[in-house]
Amino acid sequence: MEFTHPPATAAWLHQDSRQGFEVAFFRLTDDGRRIDGYAAVAEDGDAFAVEYDIELDPDWRTRTARVRGRSPSGSRTVLLESDGSGHWAVDGRRAPYLDGCFDVDLEASAMTNALPVRRMALPQGTRASAPAAWVRALDLTVERLEQSYTRTTDRGTHTCYDYTAPAFGFSSRIVCDESGLPLEYPGIAVRAG
Repeated sequence: MEFTHPPATAAWLHQDSRQGFEVAFFRLTDDGRRIDGYAAVAEDGDAFAVEYDIELDPDWRTRTARVRGRSPSGSRTVLLESDGSGHWAVDGRRAPYLDGCFDVDLEASAMTNALPVRRMALPQGTRASAPAAWVRALDLTVERLEQSYTRTTDRGTHTCYDYTAPAFGFSSRIVCDESGLPLEYPGIAVRAG
């Protein structure tokens, strides 16, 4: 599957499970890509803001993710580093519970679903597991999140994926643009720009 280059910027309106806005900026680097983004959302009566800097290798595997967050409980920062082969460190300490993960997934971000979509480039009708280093929004704790993507029937030039995260009993059909960025993520967000 061939994806186009992502746009320089993209934005999402978070809705349903939470209310808020996210914006991301994409650029090529000598070693792959860098994505800088911001999300400000409210969920279950709590407001929080997250800023992220994600560095990817040429195959869209996460190499580093610097996440800064602010919530009612205060400000925090976490640094995730990957060797690109599925081994991680969190704030400089080895994190074997993340072994086999190639993507970071931020609870406050719709954009991070593009990382496994781009990295796996699934053929139509194919399902794959994509466990991720999942960063919670309120306190920036890092957990392993088991999840899967199944590429379903495309809508013209848009690709569709049935996404599941069994730990939350959550599933949704994500519609992505030609660059693999989510356009529609029912229950979470819709592309706003």
